[in-house]
Amino acid sequence: MPRTRLLLATPFLLLAVCAAQAQVQATSDYLQRMDTDGDGRVSLEEYQAWMSYAFERMDANGDGTLTPDELPGGRGKPVSLVEHRAKLARTFNRQDQDRNGYLDARELSAPPL
Repeated sequence: MPRTRLLLATPFLLLAVCAAQAQVQATSDYLQRMDTDGDGRVSLEEYQAWMSYAFERMDANGDGTLTPDELPGGRGKPVSLVEHRAKLARTFNRQDQDRNGYLDARELSAPPL
């Protein structure tokens, strides 16, 4: 897989691993599991924590960077947790349609624009 395609696919692979591990079946399950403070909505911090689960599992040496040997297929440019969280913030902001700084169930279920 060319490096560009792998970089584009990495967030989706991480999401797939995360979803498989948590065995979430519906949007309401995502909301319930991501909403750690129980306020019925997901903050950026809660979103990043949930979506970083797979990254942390893949980071075998715990150095905060996924190196090619830790990436699916064993190839690609290293990705730091900081870069990963920044990308998640951009996705979160695209999904936050009402711009209130939180995702509700509707926003969480909609694909980012």
